[in-house]
Amino acid sequence: MFGSNNKKEAGKSKSGSSSASSNGHSLNSLVTGSSVEGTIRAESDLRIDGSIKGTLVCEARLIIGPSGYVEGDVQCQSAVIEGKFEGKLVVKELLNIRENATVNGNVYTSKLVVQPGAVFNVTCDMSNEHPTSASKTTNTINKKNQKLGESAKANSAG
Repeated sequence: MFGSNNKKEAGKSKSGSSSASSNGHSLNSLVTGSSVEGTIRAESDLRIDGSIKGTLVCEARLIIGPSGYVEGDVQCQSAVIEGKFEGKLVVKELLNIRENATVNGNVYTSKLVVQPGAVFNVTCDMSNEHPTSASKTTNTINKKNQKLGESAKANSAG
């Protein structure tokens, strides 16, 4: 009699804990001294104090800590950068660059805060049309180059 109630209560607590993680209250962390190469996908907040080279898709907030280093293509909801970033960064909402940060590459964001002292050497696009992946950007560039080539052929023929 008591065993069946305990199983039901245990089931409830398990489902309750899984809903807490799906609400975005959990934090993934890559600590100092750790490094990862490849593709990473995170549905909740992600803090990086180690290093990542590759592709990162974060459905929540990305934090690159003071000792953190990220190189590659990154897409996230919002970001706070205190460390170093090199590559393409697509932020759907707010990008906050702190005073000790170094950011190099291409940035696409809706809102931007760059604190005094930060190094921000980027091409920045704040339109609402953010590329969602490197392949989409490459396809767009290829299509533009193809049109330019067709236009050049037409001009040289005439």
